[in-house]
Amino acid sequence: MKHRRKRSKSRRWLIHGILLLVAAVIGGGGYYLYNIEAILEGDFSKAEQFQEQGDYEKAAKIFEKLYLYHPDFYLADRALFQAGEILNLYLKKYHEALLAYSLVEKDYSESPLAKKALQQVAEIYKNQLRDYPRAIVAYQKLLDNGVGNGDRVQYEVADSYFRLNNFEQARIEFESLLKNYPDSSLTAEVQYRVAVATSLEGDLKKASESFRLVSEKWPESSYAIEARFGLAGVLEEREELTSALEVLEKLRGVYPNPEVLEKRIIQVKDRIKKKQKAI
Repeated sequence: MKHRRKRSKSRRWLIHGILLLVAAVIGGGGYYLYNIEAILEGDFSKAEQFQEQGDYEKAAKIFEKLYLYHPDFYLADRALFQAGEILNLYLKKYHEALLAYSLVEKDYSESPLAKKALQQVAEIYKNQLRDYPRAIVAYQKLLDNGVGNGDRVQYEVADSYFRLNNFEQARIEFESLLKNYPDSSLTAEVQYRVAVATSLEGDLKKASESFRLVSEKWPESSYAIEARFGLAGVLEEREELTSALEVLEKLRGVYPNPEVLEKRIIQVKDRIKKKQKAI
């Protein structure tokens, strides 16, 4: 009987202890759940402090963990985007940054940061990785989604094709920019790029017309001077040497690289002399 009473008493103490432990766990968990938002906000602030202090590795890890473990947290999209910014701008880990930005665009498509993330994806592909085909895809997606600075995005599409030596498609994209954004501040430069692309395609007559258009329509633009220099090159290629020389000589005193200009003038004069001797 004594043995049974001892066992019963021990069992009661054990059960009592287990119940206390369970209550403590439930209470602690309830406290955590009740205060989870404040805790996560504290972690977000801590990551921001690390970033301000220049400890970018720690900041990026905290931002990434906020997204990984709490994707529904109201600051999760900002945390993930900020992780991408740190990886891109400070740590130069471009492929990891691409992943972070892509997840923002994919998982938080309704967030105001989604388009910004896609913009960063496009710029990394174009300017850092020189992956122009993927850059074009990203920029085109921005255009399809109605991005605000459409003329600038269209310009990047055209420039990416140009860098791929696809001059015909580059010209088409530049011309689309002029058509779709007639009031863009880029129009003088874009018309100049149309002229350059056209000359590289080999359509010298159309190229000369495009160069003339730039210098006549935007005479105060720096591209007007470059267009006149480009026109001289096209005229020279068409064997209109006297006209080319006339254009080049009028650029004296205004062309930003006088040494290059003088070399071209001498080159054209030499060609005129050789042509006259041949006659």
